[in-house]
Amino acid sequence: ATPYADTIRPALQVLGKGDQVSVISGVYVMLFKGRRFYFGDCTVNANPDAQTLAQIARNTAAVARQFGDTPRVAMLSYSDFGESRGFPAVDKVAKAVAILQELDPELEVDGEMQADTAVNPTRAENDFPFSKIAGRANVLIFPDLGSGNIAYKLLRELGGATAVGPVLIGLSHPVNALALGSTVDDIVNMAAITVNQVIARGRGTK
Repeated sequence: ATPYADTIRPALQVLGKGDQVSVISGVYVMLFKGRRFYFGDCTVNANPDAQTLAQIARNTAAVARQFGDTPRVAMLSYSDFGESRGFPAVDKVAKAVAILQELDPELEVDGEMQADTAVNPTRAENDFPFSKIAGRANVLIFPDLGSGNIAYKLLRELGGATAVGPVLIGLSHPVNALALGSTVDDIVNMAAITVNQVIARGRGTK
């Protein structure tokens, strides 16, 4: 199997990055219990710094919008809202939140927060009522590729979620890749997504 970062390199060399995009990233659309989540980045960037993480969040939010959803972005960590500050992995996520809020003030984003805080309304309401995102997040940004990749595969294999992707974001024209072992349904889904991206691009939507 070829790593995605290597697979997309020819497309990047030929097409280049999109306008105002500094990072290529991948998004998995997770369909689970009647809800739709967007996981990033599970595909390309192994250990992103804070700046890269902020761009990954913007990329992933763009995919949510393409599917007609209003993105509510949770920047994930093993820490909730500063309880473990001083650790580099936690500080990186907190810095990414600050960068993202400056880059895109209208985007709903919060963190750093744990995964259950992001998606469990009861926990969020009881422990973190100050956060508008906690418990309601639909865009989940992982601190590194390893955690994102593990999370989407566990949810798919043990939770029964449907994983659609990876949807690649950041190239100047729509290009997507198929995962190893893709089924016919996977191929059809990715073809449909790519066509929709082309249509949206023609309408001036990025």
